[in-house]
Amino acid sequence: MSDDDPDPSRGGWLRQIGMSLAGPPRDREELVEVLAEAQENQLLDVDALWMMQGVLRVSEQQVRDIMIPRSQMVVIDSDAELAEVRATAAESGHSRFPIIGESRDEVVGILLAKDLLGVEGADGDAFVLDAIVRPAVYVPESKRVNVLLKEFKASRNHMAVVVDEYGGVAGLVTIEDALEQIVGEIDDEYDEAEGANILRQEKNRYQLHALTPIDEFNRYFGTAFSDDEFDTVGGLVMHEFGHMPGRGETTIIDRFQFNVQRADSRRIHLFQMTVLPEGPE
Repeated sequence: MSDDDPDPSRGGWLRQIGMSLAGPPRDREELVEVLAEAQENQLLDVDALWMMQGVLRVSEQQVRDIMIPRSQMVVIDSDAELAEVRATAAESGHSRFPIIGESRDEVVGILLAKDLLGVEGADGDAFVLDAIVRPAVYVPESKRVNVLLKEFKASRNHMAVVVDEYGGVAGLVTIEDALEQIVGEIDDEYDEAEGANILRQEKNRYQLHALTPIDEFNRYFGTAFSDDEFDTVGGLVMHEFGHMPGRGETTIIDRFQFNVQRADSRRIHLFQMTVLPEGPE
């Protein structure tokens, strides 16, 4: 037969022979190649391929690869008054908060923001945070992410405190952090809320969405970054990196330190930004 044989079964028959001779994928790399070829042949769409690759990734990743570092945790002091607790919950938009004791390296429990709904507007002196704090779950930073997902599902917990080999707090991890490795960034109603691009967490520390327009950043911080080449802060910062940065990477532009808090292989999603003190004149 000629190479332009119109018989459609011929190509499938030859392909099956080739696959039988080659055998099944011998390692993860070959499996990824098979999946990519399936997508090219329109047996999978791009999103399905991305999620399958994500499932493979989480079996290799450790909690330390996806956790929120200790320096970026939004925490509440165990002796905080009710007004302070409510203010932190409202400003951060988070649903769970680690409660720290006298030692800054000690998480004594987890506060669920919804548990504040049942607390009446009592005076700060009458408020006892311990009464509504739930026990914290601890995981080592070396734990595999796929194992963590199974434990979250079995225990119905959504947050765990990550500890290092010495028992110190290294960070925290949520079920959302783990799932995002498979399905990509998960935006909730708070993420989409108007005006939530820039969120002040502490003095000189902010949570910043990568898609924040540069002109909005300039208005907020009184800066004059040009938006001729880039429309968003994410584009500006990625240009400064010179590559697609991974989670935890940091760069400094002018007096602003940008730490990548959430990113995937395609784009940056979220920064933790610190305004650095100005140097001497």
